[in-house]
Amino acid sequence: MSFSALELLGYFASVVVAVSLMMKSIIRLRWYNLVGAVAFAVYGLLVRAYPVFVVNGFIAIVDIYYLWQIYHNKEKFDIMEVTPENPMLERFLEFYREDIGRFFPGLQLKPAEKLFIFFIFRNMLPVGLFAGRPDGDQTMTILIDYAIPDFRDLKSSLYLYRNRRELFLGKGIRRLEIQSSHPNYTRFLKRIGFKQQGEGHVFFLELPSR
Repeated sequence: MSFSALELLGYFASVVVAVSLMMKSIIRLRWYNLVGAVAFAVYGLLVRAYPVFVVNGFIAIVDIYYLWQIYHNKEKFDIMEVTPENPMLERFLEFYREDIGRFFPGLQLKPAEKLFIFFIFRNMLPVGLFAGRPDGDQTMTILIDYAIPDFRDLKSSLYLYRNRRELFLGKGIRRLEIQSSHPNYTRFLKRIGFKQQGEGHVFFLELPSR
């Protein structure tokens, strides 16, 4: 059984829209939905199903509008340092326990260790958690650098590693290291500037002074 190019376009649009509904990230949902809506609009125009063209054209415009807002709205970021015994930290770790376990299996933030732990706030919402352990020689091992699913657009990480690098420099840290074998997370690390050390699972980021 063979399909025409027009039929394949219709199937493609359907699949992309269906996939968009499974996205946990609002940004990914909007992007996937935009691609699906544009494909459906083109499909509707080509088969002269003008209601399909009009509705999906409108959906595409709505997606573009919200994506523009996401990328251009000026947001306020902040950092709040906490201790391992902090009740908010405990509740955060428990609430996102399953998702955190996917990227940081076996994570333990031991009170006995000298750890640097803080939340990243975005418009007063706790959207990220960072914990690191100074290991001497101006190096800190990152135990967790986690963003909640709805805010994985790199903004929080870029704010941390570019705009707030003095948090590390002030503690004498010039190099950050993290170990990960999760393919999605390693792609994220590379996108924000981490480099792979050899062929292993260690990634590092040098922190030059301003």
